[in-house]
Amino acid sequence: MPSEGSGNSGHTGSRLQQAWLHRGLLACLLWPLSLVYAALFALRGLLYRAGLLRVERVQVPVIVVGNVIAGGAGKTPVVMAVVHYLQARGKRVGVVSRGYGRRTDDCREVLGDSDPRDVGDEPALIHHATGAPVFVARRRIDAARALLERHPATQVIVSDDGLQHLALARDIEICVFDDRGIGNGWRLPAGPLREAWPRRCDLVLHSGSRPAFAGGHTATRALSDTAVGSDGKRVPLASLAGRPLVALAAIARPDAFFEMLRARGLTLADTIALPDHFDFESWQRPSGLDQTLVCTEKDAVKLWRKAPDALAVPLEFSPSADFFAALDAKLSSLDGYQAA
Repeated sequence: MPSEGSGNSGHTGSRLQQAWLHRGLLACLLWPLSLVYAALFALRGLLYRAGLLRVERVQVPVIVVGNVIAGGAGKTPVVMAVVHYLQARGKRVGVVSRGYGRRTDDCREVLGDSDPRDVGDEPALIHHATGAPVFVARRRIDAARALLERHPATQVIVSDDGLQHLALARDIEICVFDDRGIGNGWRLPAGPLREAWPRRCDLVLHSGSRPAFAGGHTATRALSDTAVGSDGKRVPLASLAGRPLVALAAIARPDAFFEMLRARGLTLADTIALPDHFDFESWQRPSGLDQTLVCTEKDAVKLWRKAPDALAVPLEFSPSADFFAALDAKLSSLDGYQAA
């Protein structure tokens, strides 16, 4: 059975991702456009600094987890790790997000029975994995205010993405990089950078296994020893060894998920790579696909509507102890923050 790709847009995206790693012909052709992008970004920053665009603050500390590169760098696992860590220290934590890829455009709370198509797959996953209150809105300041109105005991807000969303004042910025680092070092669309690097931020965290540059903190990442079914039943990953599997991923870098499965000794009879944040509304299970279907935890929240027998393989992501020590030090320096 041939692999199912993401169509022409997927091939184009993959080609561009490859171009962003080097200063080759395609990147050089796009470089003049990157100057326009950089100028517009600089103008926007100037408007905020001049007060012509408003930066608004809420009454609790705000931690922004984001990145300066396009294409996904592992922000959501970092958000969940930070939320879990603060919860373990007795903090009441809320999360705000834009809810990228959702079909709605309002401000709303993510609930246990929320349709991921209405709230976004990543906010749905964050709420499911952490139990923290999560609100989505186009303007994160609206999400933050709605969260505090509904959950006034909240002590810390974590923003999923939003490093470039300057309207929400933040107290701590965490910039996440994967193994690509800064790629070819050029701005969009000639390179992967949304803004110039280096830039000021409080903490740098490398989410991959091979940090592309020195400096910052590291993390370990590995697939869970158990896969999870739509009914909540856990299946030991080792029990899937030797069985032909079909792996599906609709994330920024699906090949990374496929390679992690193979590294655990699993046999992939086929792989299905779909666009990041794919809604699965139009997806049909390929005829003749009778092998066990495995997917990412993010995809499962939407895929289970179409394939309830699919098994989700969670990612266990653990930032280093020195990262959390540095985060504690930053939080402790904030006025009004009570350490555990």
